[in-house]
Amino acid sequence: MAARAQRWGIPAVLLNHRNYHSREAFDFDIAQTLRQSGVEWVIMAGWMRRVTQVLIDHFGDQMLNIHPSLLPSFPGLHAIEQALAAGVKITGCTVHIVRLKVDSGPILIQAAVPILPDDTAESLHQRVQVQEHEILPRAIDLAVRRQAQLTAENSPRS
Repeated sequence: MAARAQRWGIPAVLLNHRNYHSREAFDFDIAQTLRQSGVEWVIMAGWMRRVTQVLIDHFGDQMLNIHPSLLPSFPGLHAIEQALAAGVKITGCTVHIVRLKVDSGPILIQAAVPILPDDTAESLHQRVQVQEHEILPRAIDLAVRRQAQLTAENSPRS
């Protein structure tokens, strides 16, 4: 990952969760590192770790996550496999605002993906991922615009 960032001229920092005595300490250092780099929004794609209130408190509604199901169905790990096991005909992906409870935050945007009779976890994941790549940039744009609108509405008028 660091090599890819370096090729693109993007600074990279590795914080190894195994070096921390608690999730809260790890999330505190993540928040500090991101703030020191001027990060305003946290976009989680492939994050695969529970966040603590420590990280949420630093970024609030400026933390987005993408999840490979039509939430609230199939939250947590192995969403694709959960959908296949449940025998549903449609799944998809969701971008939502991060909350402490896994995959429970307000939904910004979703995309549906039909489950085909011969789908495997791999084939379905590939089709869901195509939709994830479509909706994530749109969700970021929507969230940033909403935040700007709220800021403008709450700022004192001159």
